[in-house]
Amino acid sequence: MELFRKHGVQVECSCEVGWATIREKMGYGQLDAAHAVAGLALALGLGLGSPVLRVVAPFVFNLHGNAITLSRDLWNRGVRDAVGLKKLIQSTPRKLTMAMVSGFSSHNLMLRRWLKSGGIDPDRDLRIVPLPPTQVAASLKAGLIDGFCVGEPWNSQAVEDGTGWVVATSVQLMKGHPEKALLVGQEFLNGHQEQMVGIVAALKEACAFCDRPENRPQVVKVLHRSGYFRCEEKVLSRSLVGPFALGTGAEMDVSQFHLFARQNANEPTPERGDWLVRELIEQQVIPASRRAEAHRIMSECWRPLSSIKPNPKTPKLIPATV
Repeated sequence: MELFRKHGVQVECSCEVGWATIREKMGYGQLDAAHAVAGLALALGLGLGSPVLRVVAPFVFNLHGNAITLSRDLWNRGVRDAVGLKKLIQSTPRKLTMAMVSGFSSHNLMLRRWLKSGGIDPDRDLRIVPLPPTQVAASLKAGLIDGFCVGEPWNSQAVEDGTGWVVATSVQLMKGHPEKALLVGQEFLNGHQEQMVGIVAALKEACAFCDRPENRPQVVKVLHRSGYFRCEEKVLSRSLVGPFALGTGAEMDVSQFHLFARQNANEPTPERGDWLVRELIEQQVIPASRRAEAHRIMSECWRPLSSIKPNPKTPKLIPATV
């Protein structure tokens, strides 16, 4: 829809394989900004899994959007919830494998919380492995994993394939959780404040457009035409237009499945930042010994663009890669 151009910025979009690739390219300066899992800003600031990189997250793309999908084999063996999965684990010698997209993502936090609700120890009773989002449905179909937590449309793709069924969604497990955020390298932001104002304005307009139900069919068509998704248009439509098929014979309303602008979704509020820190520590992704440091870094990076003082030497226009 050329919203970047409308707001005076020239942007080159680069489709990456997964979140680890985005992390590395941000670190090497090959990406100026990125659509990323919300916890990545803190992970980069703490130097977890990579050298320390100062980034700012001035914009949140959405709340919710994920689901936990289990294999059809588990359904056939009587699993209906986390408690049922615990019973199966106790009765089978094979160690189950679950996938999520990043250790610092809400997917990992959500999956671990759901497992614990059934008395399952995520670190001892099964394996949790990271996989790029585009690979989880195919891996489930191939029998390489037993379930996963991922964003759409990959849950719906597993349901469409007849190889998976949805046991829980974001709304049910972590209502109101921040999902994806815009990450910007601190150095780039310092030198290109005016461009960042245009980028954030374009993204805000896009999110407002995506959040209106009457626009969702057009959003689906834009996504399908992009060529980034190897799935049918009807699969993309399930969580955006609805109804959302669970693969159990039941369907659910999608009015709360994706929140792109409603409920002040685009603001990186201190409350959302604190929630991320608490969850990452509670789920043992970040050591509790680094709690104070994590809160400090989050307060520095998780903030709206308006709180960052502009640089008077900002050039008028510069291409950005996101």
